Amino acid sequence: RISLEVFHSLADGSGALCLLKTLTAVYLRLKGYEIPNGHGVLDIDAKPEPEELEDAYMRYASSRVRPHRSKAKTYRIRGTWEPFYTLNIITGILSVNQVLTVTKRYQVTVTEYLNAALLYALMLKQKDDRVFRELPVSLAMPVNLRRFFPSGTLRNFITMVYPSIDPRMGDYTFEEILVQVHYYMRYYLNDKFLNADITTNVAVTKNPLIRVVPLFIKDIVVRQFYKRIQDKQSSAGLTNLGVVDVPEEMKRYVDRFDVLMGQPFSARTNCAVVSYGDVLTVSFASSIVEAEVERQFFRKLVQDG
Repeated sequence: RISLEVFHSLADGSGALCLLKTLTAVYLRLKGYEIPNGHGVLDIDAKPEPEELEDAYMRYASSRVRPHRSKAKTYRIRGTWEPFYTLNIITGILSVNQVLTVTKRYQVTVTEYLNAALLYALMLKQKDDRVFRELPVSLAMPVNLRRFFPSGTLRNFITMVYPSIDPRMGDYTFEEILVQVHYYMRYYLNDKFLNADITTNVAVTKNPLIRVVPLFIKDIVVRQFYKRIQDKQSSAGLTNLGVVDVPEEMKRYVDRFDVLMGQPFSARTNCAVVSYGDVLTVSFASSIVEAEVERQFFRKLVQDG
C-alpha cells in the first residue's frame, strides 16, 4: 500500500493524483519493472512544464458578473464528537459495472446518484434527530474546472457547488431528490456559471487592501470565515475524482485507488469516490463516533442492487 497525504493549498485532487501515480511508478521501477511516463505519470528527470505551475484561475477569470455567495444555514449532523485529528474511516468497495447498471436505470450520472444517496441519508438522519425545526440539507461538492477550461496545471483548479434539498417544503422520496440533483447539475455545471464563480475568487485575491494584510492575520480571518460561514453552508462533503488511468504496464500491479477527505473543523462526515478498472471505492472520513449517515447511505446502495 502506498499512501500520500497532501495539504490542499499545494494541489487539488487531480494534482495530488498525478503525484501519487508518479510515486507509484518510481517505486515499481525501483522494484525492477519497466513503467513508462504518461497517463498522469510525470517525467521526474524533466523540468516542470510552465503550464503545470500555472495559476489557471487568473487566466480564465473573465466574467462580468460576481454571484452572491451567502447561503442559508444547513443541517448539522448530531452525534458524539471525536477528539480533533481523530477520523473514523468507512470504505465501501463496489463494482463499477453494477453501479453503472443502477445509474442507467435512473438515467443519471454516477456523481448525481451518489450525491442523491448521501442527501437522502442526511435527510433521514435529520428526521431521526427529531429536531424542533428542520433545516435544508446541502452537500459541498468540488468541481474539477479542467473539464470546462483546458489547463495542464497541477495546482488548485476547482470550485464548489452545493446540491441541496429543503425538507421544510415537504417529505422527499429518493427519486425526487435524484431529479433535483440531476437538474441542479445541469443548471450550474457549465462554463458561464463556473467562470462567474472563479471570477469572484480572483477578485478577492486582487483586492489591494487584502494584499497588504500580514499573512498571520489572513490565516486567522480565513480560519474563522471557514468555521463560522463556509462550513455551515453544507451538511457534508462529497468529491468524485472520477476514473483513474495509468500506463498499461502499470495496471497489473495496482489493485485499486482510495481517496480520503481531510479533517473537518466541525462534526460532520465527508465522502470521497474514485474508480479504477471495475473497482469503485466510496470512503467516508468522519469526526463523529456514530455512523448512522454512512449506514443509511450504503443501505440505499444495497437496496438499489
